[in-house]
Amino acid sequence: MKKLLISAAMMLAMMTANAENLKVTSPDGRLIVNLTDEGGIVTYAVTYDGQEVIKPSQLGFVSNVGDFSKGLTFKKSKTHEVNDRYNIRNIKAGNVEYHANELNATYADSKKREMTITFRVSDNNIAFRYSMPQWGETASIIVKSEATSFSLPDGTTSFLCPQSSPMVGWMRTKPSYEEEYKPDAPLTDKSAYGEGYTYPCLFKVQPPQAPRGGMSNAASNEQPFLPIEGVRGGLWVLISETGVDGKYVGSHLSDYTMRSPSSPSGELDGGCGGSGFYQIAFPMAGEANGHGTTDAALALPGATPWRTITVGNNLKPVVETTISTDVVEQKYDASIDYRPGRYTWSWLIWQDNSINYDDQVKFIDLASAMGYEYVLVDNWWDTQIGRDKIINLSNYAQSKGVSLMLWYNSNGAWSDAPQTPKQCMNTTLARRKEMAWLKSIGVKGIKVDFFAGDKQHTMQLYEDILTDANDFGIQVIFHGCTLPRGWERMYPNYVASEAVLASENTFFNEHHAIQEGFELTMHPFCRNAVASMDWGGTIMNRYMSPDNKSRHRRYTSDIFEMAASIVIQTSVQCIAMQPNNLSDLPQMELDFLREVPTSWDETRFIDGYPGKYIVMARRSGDKWYVVGLNATKETLKLDIDIPMFAGTTAAYYYDKPSKKSLWPESILGKIKVDAKGKAKITIQPNGGIIIK
Repeated sequence: MKKLLISAAMMLAMMTANAENLKVTSPDGRLIVNLTDEGGIVTYAVTYDGQEVIKPSQLGFVSNVGDFSKGLTFKKSKTHEVNDRYNIRNIKAGNVEYHANELNATYADSKKREMTITFRVSDNNIAFRYSMPQWGETASIIVKSEATSFSLPDGTTSFLCPQSSPMVGWMRTKPSYEEEYKPDAPLTDKSAYGEGYTYPCLFKVQPPQAPRGGMSNAASNEQPFLPIEGVRGGLWVLISETGVDGKYVGSHLSDYTMRSPSSPSGELDGGCGGSGFYQIAFPMAGEANGHGTTDAALALPGATPWRTITVGNNLKPVVETTISTDVVEQKYDASIDYRPGRYTWSWLIWQDNSINYDDQVKFIDLASAMGYEYVLVDNWWDTQIGRDKIINLSNYAQSKGVSLMLWYNSNGAWSDAPQTPKQCMNTTLARRKEMAWLKSIGVKGIKVDFFAGDKQHTMQLYEDILTDANDFGIQVIFHGCTLPRGWERMYPNYVASEAVLASENTFFNEHHAIQEGFELTMHPFCRNAVASMDWGGTIMNRYMSPDNKSRHRRYTSDIFEMAASIVIQTSVQCIAMQPNNLSDLPQMELDFLREVPTSWDETRFIDGYPGKYIVMARRSGDKWYVVGLNATKETLKLDIDIPMFAGTTAAYYYDKPSKKSLWPESILGKIKVDAKGKAKITIQPNGGIIIK
């Protein structure tokens, strides 16, 4: 028995000795990826400033022609620098420089078919993918599953949104990325529906010396709030994917599994230090009414989408990352110069009954009075207004300097959502006929709703809608949909997607009205960190009703809502004002809402904690806006660094508590910023601040 143990140890040593160990480092040297192929299984591990971020985690995939997750042999590797510079109108930065070091490691299976794993490592960001050449006469494969996994250190806490079960919810329209985030949760918590988690996925890795759970409570309800310096001590990790188009499926993360991804037999502690892992999960079979495969059909030569990991010792790299657009390429030229802007939307508060000619005229007049570029006419317009009168409405809007955007149901056969117009966007013939008509009457955008999940044929539909719409000069917003993955750069007429538990829920349910502050202080670190988000409205009515007196109330302050219009990133922003707001809002609020930019040249994180508070700055041209939101029940006092205002006295919007009203009074005052760019701010509970 002793001889057998010695022999096994010798074999393990030989395997380790024969393994090829590769490394790629970020330009600043702080972020390191180590790659090895011990025992024929390729794993990667990540450190930042010497601290473990991702424990050894398995790579590879299983296809119809072979298993590329084990039995692999190292063939060759190559490293080089990647330098790119691009201008973009519809993300958080206008001019982006991307510098990374790239490692290409090639492995072969037992039949000598090669696969290359590419890692690009920039400062604070990692992107990786698999690519395959054509193997002789094998010019296509079916990817059945991926072994790709993420093993985080023990004690890590999570900020995750669960994946919904398929074909559930209203009219069987899920999954649609509209579930509730759970913050500061242990890795071992099960997802709400047993289907894992949608991207993006945020994690807080505890420092090695911290007691279990110690640092994660830095901003909990039991501890006082601390600025960014107080929540340092661990690392933040954001996991997502980008570059998904009609050539692959959209994926998500599995539930946390208490087995090692690097162990071929899946034993506990399989050489990975005993922690569990998340694994790439493909679409659920029930999506799209059960139609279509969950696999990915890939032509060779070909490559999978990029999986991304953003890492930092504070939340700045997470909020400011542009990795989702850094590693993708534009697929076609814009047919026209697409305009950023703001839109009004009757449906949020006035609902279906407002989709009539006279009410839409009121919202066109509102948009014109505010200087907004667009009005969104929602579902049922084809029956409640009619196509002939929509032409008249579009002409009227254009006479007021406003353009229409029209709502469509994507549905062919994948949900029971009854709203019309439908079967106008699900086939090429119907789509192009409809879009030619839209162009002829001056409509500038469409909002397409009720998609069916992440299967490959659904991803093809997104791409087809965008491609055809560009031919007719039409911008596109998606709702009831998947997370966009690099689409702002890939498709120049793409605007934003919902893919979030958005503002309409504040109307439907008082619980979500209460949760609005939590949601809007979560998304700068999660959903909106990786892609444009159509939240659906800065809500200025204080009650969720057309008369602004009945139903449940809004729980956030006016300044919170105004600041949220800057926090939320999308190039065509919904300012969900109602016609009554022109007379019932203070003039200084109207003046601010008239000037809200939606195209940004620069974004900077200042302070915050997911689901608690956010302070950030954005620049449009030469004008800076510093905004803050407080989602808690406590007054938040912070010392902030805002060097863009150093040595000046700036305009300062803030909330003044009122004993006579449920809402604080909105104040426009002045704030002095010292020569070093330091200032003191106070944000009221469910309140906001704006400095400009």
